[in-house]
Amino acid sequence: MDSKKKNTEKVQLDPDDQLAKLGARIKDLRIKAGYTSYEYFAYEHNIPRAQFGRYEQGKDLRFSSLVKVVSAFGMTMEEFFGEGY
Repeated sequence: MDSKKKNTEKVQLDPDDQLAKLGARIKDLRIKAGYTSYEYFAYEHNIPRAQFGRYEQGKDLRFSSLVKVVSAFGMTMEEFFGEGY
């Protein structure tokens, strides 16, 4: 058997689990930023409040919306997904 053979097993990610994890990360960052209310954070960063609440609940979101949220935290995508994700 060739020891250089690549591992061809595919990782199976559950989209619902990943969205829940994403929502928890967003909520954690908001709280760490000193906002006890998601509504106030959303208002201050020009993000629709109901929509931001859904993001924290782990509902689906567009990539462009995620970029806006990450920018509101003053982070890069690398920082967002690298620290605590």
